Amino acid sequence: MDPLFLAYSFYRRRKVEQCVNLCSQMLEKNPYDQAAWALKTRALTEQVYVDEVDVDEEGIAEMAMDDNSIAQVARPGTSLKVPGTGQGGPSQGVRPTSQSGRPLSGFVRPGTQSNRPGTMEQAIRTPRTAHTARPVTSASGRHVRLGTASMLSNPDGPFINLSRLNFSKYASRQNLAKALFEYIFHHENDVRNALELAALATEASQFKDWWWKVQLGKCYYRLGLYRDAERQFRSGLKQQDIVDTYLYLAKVYVRLDQPLTAIEVYTQGLEKFPGETALLTGIARIHEGMNDMTDAVKFYKDVLHYDSMHVEAIACIGTHHFYTDQPEIALKFYRRLLQMGVYNTQLFNNLGLCCFYAQQYDMTLTCFERALSLATDETTADVWYNIGHVALGVGDMNLAYQAFRMALSANNDHAEAYNNLGVLEMKKGRLEMARAFFQASASLSSMMFEPHYNFGAMCDKLGDFQSSYNAIQRSLDSFSDHADSKELLQQLEKHFSLL
Repeated sequence: MDPLFLAYSFYRRRKVEQCVNLCSQMLEKNPYDQAAWALKTRALTEQVYVDEVDVDEEGIAEMAMDDNSIAQVARPGTSLKVPGTGQGGPSQGVRPTSQSGRPLSGFVRPGTQSNRPGTMEQAIRTPRTAHTARPVTSASGRHVRLGTASMLSNPDGPFINLSRLNFSKYASRQNLAKALFEYIFHHENDVRNALELAALATEASQFKDWWWKVQLGKCYYRLGLYRDAERQFRSGLKQQDIVDTYLYLAKVYVRLDQPLTAIEVYTQGLEKFPGETALLTGIARIHEGMNDMTDAVKFYKDVLHYDSMHVEAIACIGTHHFYTDQPEIALKFYRRLLQMGVYNTQLFNNLGLCCFYAQQYDMTLTCFERALSLATDETTADVWYNIGHVALGVGDMNLAYQAFRMALSANNDHAEAYNNLGVLEMKKGRLEMARAFFQASASLSSMMFEPHYNFGAMCDKLGDFQSSYNAIQRSLDSFSDHADSKELLQQLEKHFSLL
């Protein structure tokens, strides 16, 4: 069998490593085989390819040095960085929020994890893996033409030496330029050279190829030049309506903290592509990020109308029903996920909580046992915390104390477990231990109001009114609508006025 045909067969069947090995063997025999070179380039790209539409994690640099914000104090309902208090959804006192202030989603996406650092100090203290570009080699000073030494495959070095490439020559060869761009952008993660190649290829195509404009926009977005990326995406949409381009453009406006403009982009895309679930999901995510759960659930239901197997929509609707005191309805959605083949710790954890609040106690511990058997190092603490919460609900304080301790043994930075341990210690009369737990919880999660309120209530009982007043003030800074904090603050103010 022809080795090139066999390599193409491996590539089509997603056997990428075998395809790369076969192409390497062909290039050893004939280093100037352009077909084998292009196929190996695509195969190497396929090994590390990640869809850029959904990957949008905000790092330390974007969080600390964001110079794209227009208004420091945005109007309510117009910013993702300052979510609203919620329209038609549960308040922060019922539905937990992430450290950035957004309500926790029913489906884990980039930027929605609860352990995401909310401040620069937490980001520095928390180890994070940075996805940085590889070092760029300097230019060799000698341009080589296509089909010569630049295509040599050296087993001791990189497959393609980018410093020796003449991008202007490659840009005129559209059959090789696109494969080379994706290799540089995804495999090498060298945005600077990818941008240079895309600019030359756009010029070589006389600015008529929408694909190169979209790639230019992706490079500008990766470099943080969001306005330049916006112009490229809009120029690409004028030539060709593509769903991904609408998604990329909406990502730009989300990063610029213009959610209403992003919704307009999604709506324009829906006019061209009615019923496209990716666009409907994007609108629902933005409404959920702004804590507008009524509209978010409405669009998630529209997603299920067109795609009844959409896992994210089912999970988010189930989460909404759970936090609006409808555990029986949430249980139906989570059971649907189980029937679809989703089998993980998070699902059994949610099933256990739904069974508990729906008073199906016989299934509660069974679900949590299954969740623990499937749990990893990252999820074990949350499962033990929920077991402790169930134990509190049935009045077993000893089991609750042990479960919260197990949660801390799995994750020493679990702020909620520290807070609940503080409450249990306070009930036992160990006030110094309770004080330590409350302070640890408050330092680990700046968005939680519970440890501040509990600490303030404890100080109030002990007669330390000044410490209680300061703690309640911090509680209201985290959650301004907490009724118990307001009531206790009024009592403290009356006490100070009498003094």
